[in-house]
Amino acid sequence: MPAKSRLYLYDTTLRDGAQTPGVDFSLEDKIQVARLIEDLGIDYLEGGYPGANPTDDAFFAETRTRRAVFTAFGMTRRPGVSIHNDPGVRALVAAHADAVTFVAKSWDYHVEVALGTTGEENLLSIRQSVEAARAAGREVMVDCEHFFDGYKANPAYATACARAAFEAGARWVVLCDTNGGTQPEEVAAVVTAVSASVPGDHLGIHAHDDTGQAVANSLAAVLAGARQIQGTLNGIGERCGNANLTTLIPTLKLKPLYAERFETGVSDASLATLTTVSRAFDEILNRAPARHAPFVGTSAFATKAGIHASAILKDPRTYEHVPPESVGNRRRVLVSDQAGKSNLIAELDRLGVTVDKADRRLDGLLAEVKEREARGFAYEAADASFELLAHRHLGGVPDFFQVKSYRTSVERRFNANGDVVVVSEAVVKLVVDGETFMSVAEGNGPVNALDQALRKDLGKYQAEIESLELVDYKVRILNGGTGAVTRVLIESLDRRAARRWSTIGVSENIVDASFQALVDSITYKLMKG
Repeated sequence: MPAKSRLYLYDTTLRDGAQTPGVDFSLEDKIQVARLIEDLGIDYLEGGYPGANPTDDAFFAETRTRRAVFTAFGMTRRPGVSIHNDPGVRALVAAHADAVTFVAKSWDYHVEVALGTTGEENLLSIRQSVEAARAAGREVMVDCEHFFDGYKANPAYATACARAAFEAGARWVVLCDTNGGTQPEEVAAVVTAVSASVPGDHLGIHAHDDTGQAVANSLAAVLAGARQIQGTLNGIGERCGNANLTTLIPTLKLKPLYAERFETGVSDASLATLTTVSRAFDEILNRAPARHAPFVGTSAFATKAGIHASAILKDPRTYEHVPPESVGNRRRVLVSDQAGKSNLIAELDRLGVTVDKADRRLDGLLAEVKEREARGFAYEAADASFELLAHRHLGGVPDFFQVKSYRTSVERRFNANGDVVVVSEAVVKLVVDGETFMSVAEGNGPVNALDQALRKDLGKYQAEIESLELVDYKVRILNGGTGAVTRVLIESLDRRAARRWSTIGVSENIVDASFQALVDSITYKLMKG
C-alpha cells in the first residue's frame, strides 16, 4: 500500500475569522482560541495582521504557540515603495512569528484597479516580499487573492503570480476563492492546471462559503493535488464564512476516500475533542452553537422518527455515517409526538434513568408527552424539561421550592431629563422548607425582571445557583392573533460545570410561558447539583 500524503491544516480563525460581523477578539480571546487550535493539532496558526491594530500588535509581541507554526499575515510590498521602506513588510518581519503569509493580487483587473500598478510591478513586489521574509529566516506563504476569478479572466497572468511566489522561495502558494463563487469542478480543473507550474505539495486552498461549497471546494483541491487547506473554527469569516475546519477535519480523518490516502496532524484522540473545541469556541464568541452543524452539532446524531429510533437501537450504523464518539459528540434519540416507546426508552437510558420496558408508567409518560406536544411543547428542543417530566413520572423530583405567586409590571415614563424610559419590575413569592421568601427586581423587560427576582433569594439553595446564567431566549407564536399560544425556549448555562441545557414553557401569556421555562431551568440545576 503506497505511503499516505501529508495534508497541512492552516487555521485563519484569528485573522480571516475576525472579519465575521459581530466578532471582535480581545487579546485574552486570541490567547484562548490559540490554545484550542493548537491542542487540536492544527499545523499553522495565523494570529492576525501585525501593524493593523493594537490587539494584533500585542498578540505578536511574543510567540503564542508551542508546536504549531505561528504565522503573521500582511500585504506584499506596496507599489512605488522600496522593500526596505515598506512599513507593512517591516512589521511582518519584526513580529514574533515563525512564518509570514503575504496576500498578493493575482487578478490582473485588481492589479490595475485596486493597486493602480502594472502586472510586472506586482510580480516584482511578490518576489521581493518573499525574498525579504526568507532572508529574515521566516517560512513564507503567499495567498493569491481572487485567484480563481483571476485565472478565468487571464490564466497566464494568474499562473505567473503563483509561479513568481514559488520561484522566490515560498513554501506554500495558496489559491484563494476570495469571492466564494467558484464551483468544485472548476477548482479541481484550475488546481490541476496550476500544478504544472507549482508542485502540488507546495499548493494550498483558501475557500469562502458564499455558495455553501467551501468545504467541497477544499476537498476538490486536495483531490486535484493541493496539500494545504486553510479554514476557520466553526466556519466563521467574512460574509458567509470560510471553509469549516470542524467539518473538514473529521471528513479527512473518517472518510475512506481521504483517510486511506492522506494523513494530518490531528490524532484520533484530538479528533474526539472536536465537539468540545467547537462549543468552547462558541462560548468565547458568546453565541449559541449551531444545532445542525455537521459532526459537532447537537442534532448531528439526533433521531426523531420512531422507526428510525428502533433501527438505531438495533444497530447505530443504520442511521449514522460515523460513530458520534469519534468526534466527541453523542447519539440523541428525540422524544416527540412522532416518538414510539423505543425513543422513550433510549432517551431515558441516555439520561441514566433505568426502567423496565414493561413498566406501565412508561405508557403514562408517553401519553403525556404526546398530549403536551399537541399543545405546543417541543421536548426534542428542551432536553432538561423532558428529563424533569420523566423523573416526575418515574422517580420524583425533589420539592426544592414552591412558587406561591408572581407579578410583573411595565412602566413607560419620562425621567428627570425628559427622556422616555421603560422600566420592568417583578415580584416573586417562594416557599423553601416552609419559609416564605419574597424578592423584587427590575430588568430590561418583564422576563429579565422575573429571572432576576426568581434567582435573587432561594434560601439555602442560593449558593447553588450563583453560577447559573440565562444565555439564550427564543419565542415562537404557534397561531395567529394577539391571543396566540406562545412557546418559549430558554437555554441556560452553568459556568462552573460548563454545562448547557434547554427548558420550555407554553402558554397564551408570553410572561407565563417564560416563567415556566425559568422555573424548570432552576429546578434542573438544583437536581443536577
